[in-house]
Amino acid sequence: MALLRAQQGDAPAAARAAGLAAPGAGSPPALEQILDRRGRDAVGQPPPKAPLPAQEPSGRRQVVAFQGGGELGGDVRDALEERHHLRVAVEPPAHDLPVLTGGEVALPGEGEYQRRPQPLEVEGKVTDRVAPQLMADLEEGDRSLVAVPVFPLRNFTARDIYIRKGDSLTPAALNGRRVGLYSWVASGAVWYRHLLRHLGQDPAKMTWIVGGADAPGRVGFLAPYPPHVRDAPEGRSLSDLLLAGEIDAVFAPIPLKKYHPVDGPIARLVPDFRSLEKRYFEETRCYPPQHVIVLRKEVWERDPSVGGRLVDAFEECEARFQENQHLFPYASPWLIAEVEETDLVMGRDHFAHGIEKNRGQVDLFCQSAFEDGLTKRRITVDEFFAEFLRA
Repeated sequence: MALLRAQQGDAPAAARAAGLAAPGAGSPPALEQILDRRGRDAVGQPPPKAPLPAQEPSGRRQVVAFQGGGELGGDVRDALEERHHLRVAVEPPAHDLPVLTGGEVALPGEGEYQRRPQPLEVEGKVTDRVAPQLMADLEEGDRSLVAVPVFPLRNFTARDIYIRKGDSLTPAALNGRRVGLYSWVASGAVWYRHLLRHLGQDPAKMTWIVGGADAPGRVGFLAPYPPHVRDAPEGRSLSDLLLAGEIDAVFAPIPLKKYHPVDGPIARLVPDFRSLEKRYFEETRCYPPQHVIVLRKEVWERDPSVGGRLVDAFEECEARFQENQHLFPYASPWLIAEVEETDLVMGRDHFAHGIEKNRGQVDLFCQSAFEDGLTKRRITVDEFFAEFLRA
């Protein structure tokens, strides 16, 4: 993966004009690109940490922004230097890069971008947190992290179901089956189970096997699993179990290594996933947000306006991205057809940030997490983003 880190410097003029840059900002910051080609095949077995460039200025305040849907990677160090200096630790797709690197739009004041830290260090503790775990913290009155309605990653989920090639299994026949999953508590896993319910299936009627997709691995879970969930056998990956006929399907956000649309021994359960995902969107108006940004509570209290300014910065970035998609659609030969069709089906702001544009989708997530037993009571959208709404 590529790690881009914005060196100390001034925010670009466009951001300064939008009120996002620190006083006196001028030219964009220089960028340093570090390529890390180590894989993350085994969930729960991250590669060795890539060292961060040393920075030890005094008087820093700390803020951490991290993905809310999945296992995290690397070491998150200090962050806020001066009033508006943010280090953001997320793994966004390309459309967020201008915000995080200062290429076109800057975060409030000076900003640093670090890709997928592991493990996340919060208040002196090393912890992996995903959105359902944050919701569980809220249940217990722990509001040490403040959620901001910025969603760096979204993804539909029908494409992520894999079966053995030649199997006659269908999405309407998953009840009673054995299904592999990379994590029981990840945000993506919550959306997988929401899709199953939308298709008329009941996740509680399936046997779930949790483990590494292509290599043996364990994902720690703080509470006991429900009775129908268990870890994969020691030394076995989900791909191994699938090919051996010991499970019937696997949910995986990254294609399994032995998957191939024509020649491989592993196939997608829904080859025409695009049609199913379009129908899912038309019926739910949901483009599932997978990750959410959070800040340390002490940083938030020093300057509550930072949440709104983060939303504004990411919204500006999405607008720039969409404009560029239409002007320069050359990443693949027929990208312009894809872009135009997506606009017709989903509208041009399908990567929108903020609460009201995402209220229905976040509410679906809260309901599904409750039905999964990940929360003891139904968390509301306003409760999840309470500090942001009060600011």
